[in-house]
Amino acid sequence: MALDPERRRQLHAMKLRSIVSAHLELSVKELLGTDDGASAKLSDGSVAVLAEERHNRALGGALASSARSTGDEIHLFTTGAGGVLARRASLFSGPITVLEIEDDQVKEATPAEPLAETKSAGAAELIATLEESGLDVIFEHGVTVGEVEGLEVARIVSGENGDRIDVGVGAHDREAFGLLYGELPTAQAIQQVANVVRTHRVPGAEPHPLNRLGSERWLRAHLISQPERIGMRRLSAAAPPIQRTNLKEAVPAVAKGVSLDGRDTVIVSAVGIDLDLVPFAADARLLHDPDAELKIAVPQRDAHKILEDLVERLIDPAEIIEIEDGWREWTTSPSVP
Repeated sequence: MALDPERRRQLHAMKLRSIVSAHLELSVKELLGTDDGASAKLSDGSVAVLAEERHNRALGGALASSARSTGDEIHLFTTGAGGVLARRASLFSGPITVLEIEDDQVKEATPAEPLAETKSAGAAELIATLEESGLDVIFEHGVTVGEVEGLEVARIVSGENGDRIDVGVGAHDREAFGLLYGELPTAQAIQQVANVVRTHRVPGAEPHPLNRLGSERWLRAHLISQPERIGMRRLSAAAPPIQRTNLKEAVPAVAKGVSLDGRDTVIVSAVGIDLDLVPFAADARLLHDPDAELKIAVPQRDAHKILEDLVERLIDPAEIIEIEDGWREWTTSPSVP
């Protein structure tokens, strides 16, 4: 039986207190258990954080806790993804130690290398089918998908009989669509699903799951088609620093291109308050071009001061770009000044 959420938070808090007592010569002043772990302010002004769930996303919360503390030292204890967290921690100033917990042993994590380039699935003719159907073809860590305004409607998958295109929004929808319309020609099937999605991702559309899913990728699609809005000459979609595993999970969307003044730039788009956005964005720059400018694009309502606080701790600078809250209503591209 699953633990009650409050009891789970209590256990996380108790575990962090025990870890601090065993491995740090400091006392806990304030302690808070969360769904993903726990955080504590320590007697010397530093913070300790425990990552028990969603390990990759733990650094942002740790940095936010540190921003509200009197010191800037962070002790991040994690039961997973220590290499990724250590890599991201190396991109920020101040003492940040990532410690891996395994079988009651604690050791300092070694930064992992950025993900290597993986050949994307799909024969040329299948990719051409996606393009000819009017989809934006996106390549991410060996996965090839076709999107409409940032929402996946088709994916190239590999099976016993070779590569094929599966049509639908997400794994369950692809399976159901295949059962119901498996005899439909691929191009016609894509068009049928794409047309439905397009009716919901247009200005003035009523609220619907199809215009709530993947908002960050929808924003990226707008910016790619209208790069001059954020001072860019051109933009194209790029892979995230870690592989996306769930269509429903909000993962910042990455793009790269050239600014109007000729600078190589990485753009990371997000919608909603996301404490881990800045570490994620810095990791994306490291993956694609460590020397590039980094811009983080969020709607005005989501440009919380904590994002600026985290950006200030980056070793290499970044810029927060505020996008008007009505970006879903964008239609035509503005003229370049």
